[in-house]
Amino acid sequence: MSWHLGRMCGFDLETTGPDPLTARVVTACIVQVGGGMTVSPANWLADPGVEIPEGAAAVHGISTDHARAKGRPAAEVVAQLIESLETTITGTGTPIVAMNARYDLTVLDREAERYGIKALTDRVPDLKVVDPFVIDKHVDKYRKGSRKLTALCDHYQVPIGKAHTADADAIAACLVAERQGALHPPLAAMGLEQLHRAQVEWAAEQAASLQQYFRKKDPAAVVEGAWPLIPRQQGEA
Repeated sequence: MSWHLGRMCGFDLETTGPDPLTARVVTACIVQVGGGMTVSPANWLADPGVEIPEGAAAVHGISTDHARAKGRPAAEVVAQLIESLETTITGTGTPIVAMNARYDLTVLDREAERYGIKALTDRVPDLKVVDPFVIDKHVDKYRKGSRKLTALCDHYQVPIGKAHTADADAIAACLVAERQGALHPPLAAMGLEQLHRAQVEWAAEQAASLQQYFRKKDPAAVVEGAWPLIPRQQGEA
């Protein structure tokens, strides 16, 4: 069975900000999709332990007061997320599907470090990830317009529920990945290991190209090329 016809583990976070090295988890969803089985979502609301900026709250709809009143302690949520992902994917060959995986998996990794929790990549060294964002930029690199999830849903004719809620976004990412596999036979023909390695290369190429573009105006511009998460640096806060 091709990877895009099998079971997928959708993963999405809504957070306190755009920098994955400092962002904190606010809401999260892990959802199993595909393989001819029912959709099975699990959702979390965390108290991130810091103020949620108004800009972030405007995107996902969770205020600091709401998170403090209704959310579980962040360390508890992060531990449960990692354990749930490990349980879902270990021994099953199920890939994690995450839109712009570099962001979500890096946020989760730094949160684990913050709370002294064993990281997902230490628990599952052979982690396989499918990233509709990286795939789309590779298979249709010259298409104009946005590459955000809502735009990809429009392009691939995939319905999306309430965008910027973790459960709707996680399910939509899986459906987009399914469509990408269906529409691009060379992609569907890849095994998960091959697809994962290819995305590592594609993400690096895409970052290098974007960095070259940015450096026309800012010679010091740097675009992160590591995928599916940014490695920890010595001395990183």
